[in-house]
Amino acid sequence: MTRVAAIDCGTNSIRLLVADADPVTGELKELDRRMTIVRLGQGVDRTGRLAPEALERTFAACREYAEVIKEHGASRLRFVATSASRDAENREDFVRGVVDILGVEPEVISGDQEAEFSFTGATKELTGRDDLAKPYLVVDIGGGSTEFVVGEEHVGAARSVDVGCVRMTERHLVRDGVVTDPPTFGQLSAIKADIEAALDLAEQSVPLTEARTLVGLAGSVTTVAAIALGLSEYDSSAIHHARISLEQVQEITGMLLSSTHEQRAAIPAMHPGRVDVIGAGALVLQTVMERIGAREVVVSEHDILDGIAWSVANGDA
Repeated sequence: MTRVAAIDCGTNSIRLLVADADPVTGELKELDRRMTIVRLGQGVDRTGRLAPEALERTFAACREYAEVIKEHGASRLRFVATSASRDAENREDFVRGVVDILGVEPEVISGDQEAEFSFTGATKELTGRDDLAKPYLVVDIGGGSTEFVVGEEHVGAARSVDVGCVRMTERHLVRDGVVTDPPTFGQLSAIKADIEAALDLAEQSVPLTEARTLVGLAGSVTTVAAIALGLSEYDSSAIHHARISLEQVQEITGMLLSSTHEQRAAIPAMHPGRVDVIGAGALVLQTVMERIGAREVVVSEHDILDGIAWSVANGDA
């Protein structure tokens, strides 16, 4: 066993996984997994820069994670940064801050690398299940981008497109710094048009409709699952590998998009950092399912973070 640490810093959240990994048996024993909403991508779509307050929120989380890594004695760490830090003009400020706190340089990975990590993390433990047909389509709905990956044991084709819950919310639902609650028909139509255009791009390189099992990742998907399951609080063990029907996704998306901030915040399993962006994220999931004809989505709590951890254990970092 090798004790490893993996950090995934996305547009909306930063997450840590410390685990003991055995590449021979394929076992990844989780020791600590945590997530902090930092909104690193706040305003990036509009300004092209990482906001000072967003950087400080992210660095505060990094300081906390450094202590956790030290406590567990993880021997190797890989820090992967995704969409927001790919786009920002001042990303060197971000890099310097992470190096100072954690001692490693964040890797600003490509969309294709991001997709590969997501696929590995999401499907490694599904292999061998007779009830889930291959190929898989893994859809990772992030804050700034969504990754589509089709494959069986390995990635067959992948594409990252610039639609995510934060990007769609900031682009279409924010007026004078305030999120519209609930959004207008015109705003929703604009989001839907962006998602459909992104799916057109994805289909140029990924055979979306050839997949037999849809696997959904990240906070928008897991939150929709938590609501569908009627959880009184967020429970990752109940959510992991839950199967949520298209009809449930449609019903929940409609509810989220017709509700106010206060109504969404009152949902028991809702993370406070997702209240304003969950509607757009749910709409991405619904549109994908309708486009490819998926009757259900298999929800996975294991995703890019687990894929990063495996890359460390396999000596790729």
